[in-house]
Amino acid sequence: MQAVEEGTERRVEIGADQALTLEAYADTIVPGEKRWPGDRAVAGVSSGGGAVAAGALELLRWDATGVHDGLEDLADLVNAHAGAHAAEAGLTLDTTVPPFVALAYEDRVALIRKLTTPGHPEKDFWVLLSLFCNMAFDSAAHLHTAQAIEDGHPGLEAMGITKPDADGLWRFQDFGYGRQLADLHPATTLSGSPA
Repeated sequence: MQAVEEGTERRVEIGADQALTLEAYADTIVPGEKRWPGDRAVAGVSSGGGAVAAGALELLRWDATGVHDGLEDLADLVNAHAGAHAAEAGLTLDTTVPPFVALAYEDRVALIRKLTTPGHPEKDFWVLLSLFCNMAFDSAAHLHTAQAIEDGHPGLEAMGITKPDADGLWRFQDFGYGRQLADLHPATTLSGSPA
């Protein structure tokens, strides 16, 4: 595993099998549609883009997450659990892909449910990994918001986040509570900050 500098950010590089495994994990958390007909990581149980299309792998590789240096270990660990799950269930896995990727979507869900159940000794790892997969979809934390919207980020689009006004600021014509709660303070700057 090596790090790649992108401006002031650092993203770790991970092996192909680990990347495929983490994409399959992310797709299990927030499913999406297959990116191409033979896509093995994305199960294709949902329409539209899921966590993978939202950039879950990019977010996980980012040093701001704190899990970046352990990604290959987590991928290898979930693959070990997938192998054990398959053996317990009497499943024969395709050996051309990592064990977790070879599981059917329903088995992926069952395994993640088991790993995130209270009392499981590794629960904290799997819950944290799941939270970051959700974060990639529902907040695009690894991207500049305006650019993510411009690029058609599937999560922000699904939540109905609109483009900012021409000056880069978001304004809403309809008040969230159905009425204006307060007048704009007279010393508010043009950027919307209090003076």
